[in-house]
Amino acid sequence: MKKHANIPIFLPHNGCPNDCVFCNQKIITARLNPISKEEIIHTIETYLSTLLMRNTETIEIAFFGGSFTGIPLKEQETYLRIAKDYMDRGLIHKIRLSTRPDYIDHNILKHLKDFGVSTIELGAQSFDDVVLKGSNRGHNSQIIYESSEMIKEYGFKLGIQLMVGLPGDTFEKSVESAQKTAEINPTDARIYPTMVLSGTELERMYKRGQYKPMDIHAAIETTKQMYLILKTSGVNVIRIGLKSTDHIGPGKEVVAGEYHPAFGQLVESEVIKEILEGQLSENFEKAVFYCNNRNLSNMIGNRKSNKTYFEKKYPNKVFEFKVEEKLEDEVYRVELK
Repeated sequence: MKKHANIPIFLPHNGCPNDCVFCNQKIITARLNPISKEEIIHTIETYLSTLLMRNTETIEIAFFGGSFTGIPLKEQETYLRIAKDYMDRGLIHKIRLSTRPDYIDHNILKHLKDFGVSTIELGAQSFDDVVLKGSNRGHNSQIIYESSEMIKEYGFKLGIQLMVGLPGDTFEKSVESAQKTAEINPTDARIYPTMVLSGTELERMYKRGQYKPMDIHAAIETTKQMYLILKTSGVNVIRIGLKSTDHIGPGKEVVAGEYHPAFGQLVESEVIKEILEGQLSENFEKAVFYCNNRNLSNMIGNRKSNKTYFEKKYPNKVFEFKVEEKLEDEVYRVELK
């Protein structure tokens, strides 16, 4: 039985008051036109036809893209009524949406509460004011704190979205953003590496030599440290990296910046590698690494990267990667012989 599943409804650039330098929501969401009521219902019905047969424990309708609370009120109500109808009928269990930190106030939150919204994700991106200004976010970091507190006061679950490698960003600033996110204590978080998409101001900055994207190694190391900070603070990291779409991927609309379809796995494999290596002693002939079935692929690493790492660093040693189903999720055991 699958425990949780999202039914994603993408609203490209709806409700955004300005263009952030990195943003091209029509590319990110793979949508060129606003979504209709009929399309939303069709999307929900299509997902439910599979999810209900699998007896999924928790099904959540999630409105992503743009800034939901900046959409005209009547349009918001149209979308929310559809979602609430499915929830009232017991077909879905939760409603999630994403928005900007500066598009939250008491009236907005009361309105969302009336429609049964459970989780609000804030596109914070960074807690550094220089980075926010350089990205043309249109607000400073203080509003992130204020909106986060207000959301939690109203009983919503809070999600925080962060980006790595924005204009003016550094390793230290990204790590600090993760630390400040942990202090706010959201329920969950997402981390996205910055990519230069066609048709954005960031593309023009890149071509003028005013912006240099992070390479893949720096992006992985920075994201890994952010991930560790959030996880050890009890924040559930539910997404690392953008999903591949018809527009995002090698040879598509990514002008610069390292896109990797398995970026999340690259980061999580690095984390696991550190956990495993920390359990090795000086004298051993064979090491058997154990995890549950769900985490085996990440433990071995993308294209067997972790397996290769250990075999090269510790020649003449034997390494095996095995499943031990009784182990809890994200628990790794090492047996030395």
